[in-house]
Amino acid sequence: MSVTVRLARGGSKKHPFYRIVAADSRRARDGRFLEKLGTYDPNGDPAQVTLKRDRFDFWVKNGAQVSPTVKSVVKQLPAQA
Repeated sequence: MSVTVRLARGGSKKHPFYRIVAADSRRARDGRFLEKLGTYDPNGDPAQVTLKRDRFDFWVKNGAQVSPTVKSVVKQLPAQA
């Protein structure tokens, strides 16, 4: 099973809200996922991002591929001390 850390869309029409999830790469974008890692809300100014950094690092350390969009969202977060 190949695991991908990616966004799953939620919210209503024209007002997206995303969950950052670890999911099997063969599953649908909004389908079943293994674990919820955080959220991304692009509607605010600035966009709001929450992330369980320890669980994100766990999945990446164990070979999960991170989507390009999630990489750019995670870069927006302040560095963890």
